[in-house]
Amino acid sequence: GVNPETLSLCLAEAKDEKGQVFNRVFLNGNVVAEILAIERPFDLKALAERLEKVFPTMVKLYEDKGFIWVMDRIKVTEKGVVEGSGPAAERVQKVYEQFIAEMKGAKESK
Repeated sequence: GVNPETLSLCLAEAKDEKGQVFNRVFLNGNVVAEILAIERPFDLKALAERLEKVFPTMVKLYEDKGFIWVMDRIKVTEKGVVEGSGPAAERVQKVYEQFIAEMKGAKESK
């Protein structure tokens, strides 16, 4: 996460030059000169809203944890369906794929 006023950052799963992984790294905004967005972050909330149209009242968004639960048994992340199987999971995956295709189309038209 980032505080836009101070530019202080919290990095998850940060690696140093030796490959050592740190669960969380906090950087004071005083040492941050610039933040560049290379890629737009995945819009998990928009995907949850899309899924809510297909599965009314059965979608729970856990934005801080980076996933969506559908019907309390299908887990969806920015990678697609990562838990769950069967016809409902297949339908969720189709909604996800359509969402991704539309996002890529919107990105390419800019």
